[in-house]
Amino acid sequence: MTGSEGKGLSGRTLTVREFDGEAAHWDDYVRRAPAASFCHLAGWREVIRDVLGHEHAYLVASQESGEWEGILPLFHVQSALFGNYLLSMPFLNYGGAVGTDEARRVLGERAVEIARSTGVKLLELRNRATPSAPPLKRFDRKITVVLDLPEDPAELWEKGIRSKVRSQIRRPQKEGMTARFGPGERAPFYRIFAENMRDLGTPVLPARFFERVADIFPGIVEFGCVYKGATAVAAGCGFAWQGEFEITWASSIRKYNAMAPNMLLYWTFMEEMIGRGNRAFNFGRCTPGGGTHRFKSQWGGRDEPLPWGQWSPTEVSETPNPDRPLFQLATRVWSRLPLAIANRIGPLLARRLP
Repeated sequence: MTGSEGKGLSGRTLTVREFDGEAAHWDDYVRRAPAASFCHLAGWREVIRDVLGHEHAYLVASQESGEWEGILPLFHVQSALFGNYLLSMPFLNYGGAVGTDEARRVLGERAVEIARSTGVKLLELRNRATPSAPPLKRFDRKITVVLDLPEDPAELWEKGIRSKVRSQIRRPQKEGMTARFGPGERAPFYRIFAENMRDLGTPVLPARFFERVADIFPGIVEFGCVYKGATAVAAGCGFAWQGEFEITWASSIRKYNAMAPNMLLYWTFMEEMIGRGNRAFNFGRCTPGGGTHRFKSQWGGRDEPLPWGQWSPTEVSETPNPDRPLFQLATRVWSRLPLAIANRIGPLLARRLP
């Protein structure tokens, strides 16, 4: 993939090129860009390339002087089973172009050029705060839920959490459940995550994916588990970035769900993140009106639309949808597989899911 040029609205020429420099240089811009997220960090190149094998193009829009005005990470995810997609970012909630309006426009144009040349069914930029400019179309089929956090967990408990939710948190506490956090929780997190994904009928990401995440992002990633005795029964993994914590993956063991360990998981994550100085708790993306959205909304957060930008040569408007009849059938079959088989085959399929 080669560079290109585009005229900004001000008449300046911005050059778009592939970034091939040091990760620290890229990450320095990410930390300074107002709309950038942890999903934009350069370390994801290694995680997604090395573990999942996807080709990537990290694009930079810069002035003639060389000063950066915007960035866009892209990954090419293709398979005979699921299709051919160009995404920013796969497996994550955010990652669209960030920077000046002019830079985001020319980066979007360059992304469409790459999409055309690679013959993808769909280009999708998973923006969070700023929508893409034409020729990409805006789609608002996903939202996230964000809860502002006070400086003291007691204030959140007394004034921010509804009485019904507090009673649900007390239930696992009465059962003697406790929470633990730290790198040592990665392995029990994955065991719970893998079992839950099987039960949901979805192939699970490889364990090595989370191993690499833990290695590359030790300062921002957090693993936490809720235990009943010595048994981990609910677990989550998320990222703290610029004063906000997002719980990106969360799961629980079905036979313990009546004890509501997931409620204690979310509450103790909130307590932990308040103690570390974070002032917002992001519940992650969901579909408006769905069951996951209702679960997240009960905590009292606000909905934030995710203005994802898309382009397709054939008017494809989304990546494979689990609500389609074919995928519903596959989900029912997958959920009945023995766990050992699902965990062996699942990572091979999951790496090709967009």
